[in-house]
Amino acid sequence: MWKRSKVTDQTAAGQTGIKKKSKVPGVMITQFVEELPEGMSTPDFTRKPIALTIQQGKCAVFKAIVVGTPTPTVTWGRANGEIHFHPDVCMQKYDEISREHTIEVSVVAPEDADTYKCFATNEYGRAVCTVALNVIQVGFSKTKELQKTQVEAHLGPHRISLRSKDDGTREEKQMEPEEKVWEILLSAEKKDYERICAEYGIKDFRHMLKKLTEMKKEREEEIAEFVTHISTLKHIEVNDDDCATIELDMDLKDPSSKLFLYKNGVMVPFTTEESESMKHNLKQVGKKYVFTIKNLGSEDAGLYSVDVGGINVFSTDFKVPEVDFAVKIQEVKAEERQDALFQCVLTAPTNELKWLGKSTPLSNSEKFEITVSEDKLIHKLIVRDCMPLDAGIYAAVAGIKSCNAWLVVEADKDSASKGKKPTRKTTMAGGGNDEDLMAIAKEQQEIYQKKMDEKMEVAKKAQAEREAAEAISKVEGEAAKKAAAEEKAIQSSEDITISKDGTFHRLKIHKVTEEFAGKYKFEADGRKTESLIVVEDPPRFPAKELEAFKNPVTVKKGHKAAFKLPYFGREPIKIQWYLDGEELSEEATIKLDYSEGCSSLLLTKLQRKDSGEVKMKLKNEFGTVEAISQLIVLDKPTPPMGPLEIVEASSSTIDFKWRPPKDSGGCKIDNYILERQQVGRNTWKKVGPIGAEAKYKDSDVDHGRRYCYRIRVETEMGTSEVMETEDIQAGTKAYPGPPSSPKVLTAYKDCINLSWSPPSETGGTNILGYNLEKRKKGSNLWGAVNPPDQMIKGKGCGVKDVVEGMEYEFRVSAINNSGAGEFSTPSEFVFARDPKMRPRFTDAKMKSFMVVRAGNSARFTINFEASPWPEVIWLKDGSPVPKKVTISNAEGTSQLLIPSAERSDTGIYTIIVKNIVAQESFSIEIRVTDEPKPPGPVETDENVPGTVTISWTPSPDEKRDDRLHYMVTKRDSSKSTWHTIADRIFNNRFTLCNIMPGREYQFRVYAKNDMGSSKHSESQKWLIPSKRETKPCDLQCPPKFLVPLKMHTAPQGYECYMSCAIKGDPTPHVTWLRNNISLNTNTNYFISNTCGVCSLLILRVGSKDVGEYKIVAENSLGRAECSTKLTVRGTSFPE
Repeated sequence: MWKRSKVTDQTAAGQTGIKKKSKVPGVMITQFVEELPEGMSTPDFTRKPIALTIQQGKCAVFKAIVVGTPTPTVTWGRANGEIHFHPDVCMQKYDEISREHTIEVSVVAPEDADTYKCFATNEYGRAVCTVALNVIQVGFSKTKELQKTQVEAHLGPHRISLRSKDDGTREEKQMEPEEKVWEILLSAEKKDYERICAEYGIKDFRHMLKKLTEMKKEREEEIAEFVTHISTLKHIEVNDDDCATIELDMDLKDPSSKLFLYKNGVMVPFTTEESESMKHNLKQVGKKYVFTIKNLGSEDAGLYSVDVGGINVFSTDFKVPEVDFAVKIQEVKAEERQDALFQCVLTAPTNELKWLGKSTPLSNSEKFEITVSEDKLIHKLIVRDCMPLDAGIYAAVAGIKSCNAWLVVEADKDSASKGKKPTRKTTMAGGGNDEDLMAIAKEQQEIYQKKMDEKMEVAKKAQAEREAAEAISKVEGEAAKKAAAEEKAIQSSEDITISKDGTFHRLKIHKVTEEFAGKYKFEADGRKTESLIVVEDPPRFPAKELEAFKNPVTVKKGHKAAFKLPYFGREPIKIQWYLDGEELSEEATIKLDYSEGCSSLLLTKLQRKDSGEVKMKLKNEFGTVEAISQLIVLDKPTPPMGPLEIVEASSSTIDFKWRPPKDSGGCKIDNYILERQQVGRNTWKKVGPIGAEAKYKDSDVDHGRRYCYRIRVETEMGTSEVMETEDIQAGTKAYPGPPSSPKVLTAYKDCINLSWSPPSETGGTNILGYNLEKRKKGSNLWGAVNPPDQMIKGKGCGVKDVVEGMEYEFRVSAINNSGAGEFSTPSEFVFARDPKMRPRFTDAKMKSFMVVRAGNSARFTINFEASPWPEVIWLKDGSPVPKKVTISNAEGTSQLLIPSAERSDTGIYTIIVKNIVAQESFSIEIRVTDEPKPPGPVETDENVPGTVTISWTPSPDEKRDDRLHYMVTKRDSSKSTWHTIADRIFNNRFTLCNIMPGREYQFRVYAKNDMGSSKHSESQKWLIPSKRETKPCDLQCPPKFLVPLKMHTAPQGYECYMSCAIKGDPTPHVTWLRNNISLNTNTNYFISNTCGVCSLLILRVGSKDVGEYKIVAENSLGRAECSTKLTVRGTSFPE
């Protein structure tokens, strides 16, 4: 039995785009700016993809490496439609180590055969290259046909037919799932394709994309009947005022066209005016249309479609999640520059909420921080560094539910009164107990999980019923297919004859046309054989239109050029347009139109570089044909070309030639325009148009002077840029004579300053400048000081390119219009070194005393200057410093470092800086110590009535630290606070007067040194009982010393304090003497007598204070004396 089936094969049209050729073959670059900034560059390819011919089912990989500053962005495209990136179809990768950009087609299919293009783009340009992918098919592609059938069976008809009534409305009916998914895909973004397919169970992603491309094309054609332009398609969005909006920008061809809103295929009534009763509202502002759905509820979920004149222009799927607020956000009061926290708990897990601040959507930034808990139930918004402007209403939106609260920002009153900016606060306002929130979230999680388990059981039961129904449907479908196949048997007719001669069977087609193309089968006794009839119909052009197409098209720069040519042949026909051998694709300046039987190319904003061969190429399965034309873009010419050919340069004439411009802009040269400048002047003189010959003879010249010329080309399109010639001298050259020998003004190690006098013979022209040369002593070579193109304008120069310590000589030559003249006689030899200078310390304030804690490092740096370089010596107490001390010397500075200092490192360190001129020294005392240990037990005693004597055991550090002293503090029963009563005590005793009977006293003693204070030693509580009534008695007595003077040894420069206690009635007269000389009237000593406690204070002990000190007490009853000696450490004799 003879049977026939149709063979289908589809080929998509391709697109690529290039503007300018690169050094790499096959790469074109488009530069967006006229001049590139310094350091910037347009993108380019260092490795372009390689063409592949691969078997069907294999993996195809293209790799490319690009360069450019800034780093270009790489994208991929294909000539035949779009590349749809999906893990199962196609993936794009980038390897940071090898810098390779890769596109990988995991399983190659016949429809992947195409011309692919790679774009590298940055802000200064774009580079593009193309590469071909050829696919080898193995036999007849039954798999493709089978996949096509399966997709159509699964998804239903690939084009949804929305039948319109006469009034422009569609037939109202509930939409089937197959119709709904295509409505959603047609208006969805590419990034949502994978999610939608997974949601509706579409597994064949590749064929879905192919069908969707066809549907979008048909939809654009239908929309074009009613709409001029449509953009800004915003899917349904929920606001914080319990409303949802659908927004789109649309330019209607007929403003009176009616708009209709459908929900799940059923028309929804709406009003164009503000109305509280109507749920749906349309608001139009210019070309912007906004549909609003009020009082949102779960019943508002569904597929919303917007139609114009019965044609669907936009659809959006509105899903209402089953979520609500278990805990809503609360009002927050925050101080200025404090952080504020809003938080809420949901009834169902949600990846993210929509946060709004004063009706403006918020996102993560430095100002706002949005966080979500791991269970997706607790959502938080933190407002950083609150300012008064941040105050307002903040809202959280989850599905169709929303809640809002105020943020109140209170101004910082303290800062406002001072007129200063408030300080940043680290505290956070708002929020609550996190444990309570987590408990509520845990409870909501359990409720949500229980609901999900119930829904899962229902879904499993429905799945089992669905699988049983599909099995029955499959059996019925196979039976229907078998019956349909039997109905396609071929019978004899006027065009077909079937004959049989024994076992030989013949089928004859009398006149083959396109309808007979296809696959034929013959079956007999369960066996079959096949044959394929292909009716060839290659693409062709009409002869008359082809001749007109070949005529060149000439346009001006910035204008348009159009090319159009009809064709005929068997579809599908692949149409490609080329400019100068590079394939064109849709761009801002390139418009391609493919209509049935005709194709056109429109090039806009043309540039001169766009001139070239325009080619239209047609290809189908039976052949290829090309049509070629020329595009000529007229523009201003390029500048004339050098080098300049000087025919004559005499004292009265300059005659020269040049070459025509490289590109005349497609026009004939009308004139050359010349300007002339005399070298040394700033003005240019216009010579005028000289005709179309590239030569000029100038007779208006002065002998010996040099001239420069600017040349432009003039055509009907305008004037070119300037070509500037080199300097040309009229007549022979007259050089200047030699200047005077250079004179050395000053010499340093890095600069030698020179001066000279101009030459007496100038050559008849002005001196333009000078050239200076130098030579080292002992060398025969002279080296230039100034570059040849940067002459020295003045009569002096500072030479900085010298080596310290080397000896140099210099010579100079003058320059006039003719050039450089003879050199002068050399100067005297001079050393490159600084003038001699004695050492000097440069620090304005240098420390002479330093205290270092034991165990720490001691570091002292001193800066100085000297010439020549001095010798630096460090001493400790007059001897070389120990080995543990590190000395670091650099230019102009020296540093002493004592690592992990010990008490033994205490001493006077001296630095000596000396050179051949002089020497200078400086000393610093470094004292290494530590916090002192506390004194021993404290005792109190009343040696004199009304006074108390506090004594203590010395601190263990007293013997090791001569600067250690003591401080005494007191607290009595009338006050609870401690206060200091004596400080800088260098003995172990102190007498306190004015003791009040009946009060309890307590004393603390601290040891102190340069590092600080020790812990205190505390006395027992001490009390003088209240005085009893006494009988009158005679208390008169001669003077007597209760506490005598003690021996004192004090360091030089420190203070010394002497004291004693005297008894006597009447009160004795006290006299202090040093070496038997009275001190009572000496202002260098501070003498006091308080209740019998006599003291002498020497503020700064020196060698003149050494000697015997005596105190004499006298009254009417007698006389008493007490003496002691004072020695000053470091002084062996008194002054």
